[in-house]
Amino acid sequence: MSRSTRNSNPVTAKRGLSPNVVVTLVIVVVAALVLGGILLFSGGDDGEGGGTDQPRVSAELLRKPDSHTLTEAPDGKVTLVEFLDYQCPACASYYKNITSKIEQDYAGRITFVTRNFPLEMHPLAVPAAQAAEAAALQGKYQEMYHALYDNFQQWAITADGQNVNTDEAAAKNLFQGYATQLGLDVAKYQADLTSPPVQAAIDQGRADGQQAGVTSTPTLFVNGIKFEPKGDTFGAVDKELRDLLDKELG
Repeated sequence: MSRSTRNSNPVTAKRGLSPNVVVTLVIVVVAALVLGGILLFSGGDDGEGGGTDQPRVSAELLRKPDSHTLTEAPDGKVTLVEFLDYQCPACASYYKNITSKIEQDYAGRITFVTRNFPLEMHPLAVPAAQAAEAAALQGKYQEMYHALYDNFQQWAITADGQNVNTDEAAAKNLFQGYATQLGLDVAKYQADLTSPPVQAAIDQGRADGQQAGVTSTPTLFVNGIKFEPKGDTFGAVDKELRDLLDKELG
C-alpha cells in the first residue's frame, strides 16, 4: 500500500536561532511524524494474516438459510463467506488464483458461501448476478458461478482488455448460452432473471454486506472474521487465507 509523504517543513527559522538549532528541530519533528506513522499503520495485529484480533460478525448476518454454498462441511466448524461482484476484475483474479483452489482443496472440510454484492461501477454485475440466481432456481448455481468466472474475459471486459464491458445485450446473450450449455430450461431461466426471488437474493446480499461492513469486493470472512491480507502477491494472500482457515479448523 502507498503511504502519503509530507514535504512541508513545519519549522520556521526565527531571529536569533542558529542554523544548527533549526536543523536539529526539523530532524526532531520529522522523526516524530515518522514514528507516528509507524504506530498508526501497525495497528493491533497479532502478526498473522487475516486480522484475527477483530470482532466476529454474526453467522446469521453473513449466511442466510437459502445462501448458496460451493462446498459444505458436515461438521460446520469453519465457514468461509465471500461477498462478490461478478464483473469485478479483483474478484475474477481472486477466483483464478485463490478461491477456486480453496474450493477444491478444502472441499468437505469447510463450508464456502458466496453472497451477491454488485457494485454500481460495474454495469454488468447485476445481470450476471441475475443469471447466477436464475440458474440456482434450477439447481445449477455452482455451475453458473463457474461459467461466469471461467469466461470472465469473454463478457466482462472490453476487447482491448482496458475497461469493463457495458454491452448488456451481448452479455445476456452469452449468459443464455451458458444456461443452454448447463442444460437449463431456457424459457424458465429467462422468466426468472427478473423474478422477485432473484431480486430478493441480490438485495439481501447487498444489505447484509453493508451491515457487515463490506465496502469493496471481494470481501471474505472466515467464521465471521474479516480477512484483511497483508501480502502483495496472490501467493502470499493465498497462504494467509489458508493459514486462517487452518487455524480455525484446529
